[in-house]
Amino acid sequence: MKTISLLLFMFVSSLVFSQVPENPEDVSPLLVGEKIPEAIITNLNGNDVSLQQILKEKPTVLVFYRGGWCPYCSNQLSGLAEIENEVLSEGFQIVAISPDNHQMLSKTMAKDEINYQLYSDKEAKLIQAVGIGFKTSESNKKYIFNKTNFEPSEILPVPTVMILNTKGEIVFEYINPNYKVRLDEKLLLAVLKAI
Repeated sequence: MKTISLLLFMFVSSLVFSQVPENPEDVSPLLVGEKIPEAIITNLNGNDVSLQQILKEKPTVLVFYRGGWCPYCSNQLSGLAEIENEVLSEGFQIVAISPDNHQMLSKTMAKDEINYQLYSDKEAKLIQAVGIGFKTSESNKKYIFNKTNFEPSEILPVPTVMILNTKGEIVFEYINPNYKVRLDEKLLLAVLKAI
């Protein structure tokens, strides 16, 4: 019985993982007007929290980034920190999520001088549910491990910025499979002012 259960688990796991795109260009993200699925994410202290509870607090700039090891992500996170007061004055909060484990989040916050909250989606369940996950290449896994000394996630997100209302509905999104190209902070502020 244990053998059958193990084989069934391995088969189902392989089916789920096989549905994850190989390339960032092949993702199929949620669209404007759709609702972010319910999810449990992990905070800096390693505690699980409900994304929906966070989103209910106020409209949210939700950022999915590859990890603190990525220099383009670090630049983006630092850029968001520079405009955080303006984002807050427009009535929004900033929430950033990556597949980094919670220990890595603390290092990223210190390195990039961030005040807003970073969360971990280590198993990339939310990343997959949002439709922005793709398989981490072997070369990226080696690079990430060398940079962090942590086991990398099997799935990376295409860098994404979503603006959500307090119901968790997407009112704006920016997704670019080219991880080197990010949403400009001035454009983000213009969008926030227009909403």
